[in-house]
Amino acid sequence: MKLQGKKAIVTGGSRGIGAAIAKRLAEDGADVVITYAGNAEAANATIAAITAAGRAGHAIQADSSDPQAQAAAIKAAADKLGGLDILIHNAGVAAFASIGHDSIDNLRHQFGVNVDGVFAGTLAAIPLISDGGRIIIIGSVNAHSMPTPGGAIYGATKAAVAGFARGWARDLGPRGVLVNVIQPGPVDTDMNPADGDFAKLLTPQIALGRYGRSEEIAALAVFLASDEASFITGATIDIDGGFSI
Repeated sequence: MKLQGKKAIVTGGSRGIGAAIAKRLAEDGADVVITYAGNAEAANATIAAITAAGRAGHAIQADSSDPQAQAAAIKAAADKLGGLDILIHNAGVAAFASIGHDSIDNLRHQFGVNVDGVFAGTLAAIPLISDGGRIIIIGSVNAHSMPTPGGAIYGATKAAVAGFARGWARDLGPRGVLVNVIQPGPVDTDMNPADGDFAKLLTPQIALGRYGRSEEIAALAVFLASDEASFITGATIDIDGGFSI
């Protein structure tokens, strides 16, 4: 129970990596609020798992691309929890297109969720998060490695949040608030299944020869949220099975 009594928010926590992180936080003792965009059924399933672990769980619907909605959700979540110790930015979108077929709308949408939402959520959390707290951003190895065409905008958004983490680590260091980025490689989710067509292209490039599991990302998130990671901040940590080496 590394996180006994901690209060955590996970954005985009209804399914995939976000749901796995929310469940693992609860298993390790944290009360958890998740935000979700529209899939109430999946969000409720995640909350059911949190409460089954004996922890308090709540779900708040919020559009992460809307800064005001994101900020309001963070404040409402902290109110429900009675405080805030851990903020995990997981909500994200990806839409791949080569530059000849890309659009400003695509850029604005991806930056809206992946960058603006992270900024707005963190800004709202700063007066609420406890000294010694944790801010963890789910980035991507695409911040520094792009194995296929069409990912320029997505990669740029993930490079941007890595820059946030380095700067915020300096800003919040005096308060003992640690800020880090987890950068997954290919992970088996509904959006990118390990048995899908895209996986046939990516799997041969992974040193371990398989996709990652959401639970493996969640294990790293819990480590970074725990006291065991007390001297790690401003870091970007790849967890990709050797995909980007």
